[in-house]
Formats: sequence, structure tokens, C-alpha cells
Amino acid sequence: MRIAELERRTGVSRHTLRYYEKTGLLQEVGRRQNNYRDYPDQAVARVVMVRQLKSLGFSLREIRQVLDALRADRIDCAEGAILMAEKRQAVELRIAELRQVSDLLAREQARLEASAARQRAEGRCAGTSG
Repeated sequence: MRIAELERRTGVSRHTLRYYEKTGLLQEVGRRQNNYRDYPDQAVARVVMVRQLKSLGFSLREIRQVLDALRADRIDCAEGAILMAEKRQAVELRIAELRQVSDLLAREQARLEASAARQRAEGRCAGTSG
């Protein structure tokens, strides 16, 4: 498939796709006689995997290591387990931080709702005439 179709199927810009190719994340790219890139169907899955791993906090270097290991059919399970544990710990920390933010927002929401209820009860609601 050509780059426009890969872009459409993955939602990743052609600039980013070319960057992934340049940095070795997409290696299965061929060239047609007219020198257009020819991406195999598996490129869609690779790009989706890159996006998912990136969204989970993996660096492009780490993603390349994972992809290289998959391509070579050799995954060092001990190293892979350590990497997954580190990333999982980072995700758990981020979840804890987001929970704290959520709790803060819930408290502020409750405070503002209570204040709004008092204002309504006192007949001095903001934005109303009367």
C-alpha cells in the first residue's frame, strides 16, 4: 500500500510514518519501480503498536528494541519482564497522580456546588436579574 493509505488506516501523518521508517521502527518498507514507498499490510499493525506503546510511556528507543526482538524472534524474557515492570510502575504512579487530581477536582466541585446552592437560597444567583 502507498503512504496515503497507511496514513488513512492508522491516523498517523506521512511525516511521522517517514520518521518511523528513518529511525528503524518501520523496516518492512519496499520501493516500487516508480520509487514510491510500498508498505505491507503488517505495517498497519506495527504503526498501531508503536502508537500504543508510545502512549503508555515507552520511548522510541524502547519501542525499537521491542520491534527488533519481535522481528528476530528473540525476546530476552528477563529483560522484557524488567522493562514491563518499570513501565507498569510508571503507569501506576501516573494513575495515583491522576486520582489525586480527580479527588482535588471533586472537592472543588462540591465546594462550588454548595456555594451555588447557598447563593440560590439567598436569592443572589449570579447571572440572574431580580
